[in-house]
Amino acid sequence: MRYNERELLSLARQPAEKAAEIRMSVPKKGSVLKKRLVKLVVNFLFYFRTDEAEPIGALLLEHCKITKEEENIFSISFIEEPERKYCFECATEEQCQEWVEALRRASYEFLRRSLIFYRNEIQKMTGKDPLEQYGISEEARFQLGAHRQ
Repeated sequence: MRYNERELLSLARQPAEKAAEIRMSVPKKGSVLKKRLVKLVVNFLFYFRTDEAEPIGALLLEHCKITKEEENIFSISFIEEPERKYCFECATEEQCQEWVEALRRASYEFLRRSLIFYRNEIQKMTGKDPLEQYGISEEARFQLGAHRQ
């Protein structure tokens, strides 16, 4: 994926939907859990050393699988490389569940499915396609509905 480093840093400084200091390991051989500040902004999960202002990494939450591994541990892996897992250890099971839910809601795929669901519900209730009022073309509406999962 191509990205502009300055824009990514600017995004990392935006208010977070969710942020916490939790233990994290990256998918490297011999990687251990280290305390990191983890910050969810839109569909990026940034991670920082606890004493630094700039992120040391970012995960784009697209085409990924978020899995609750144990009581207070969850992981993120990507469809292209499922064996590479980023692991996160929370202080409590409740905190772990909150992170899993927030991360799942942050993905484009979730937002897209939600849009399709609500569009269909509005159409059932009103008999009208709610996207028509925004001038969205027939072709775009067809594409939106064609990828149902």
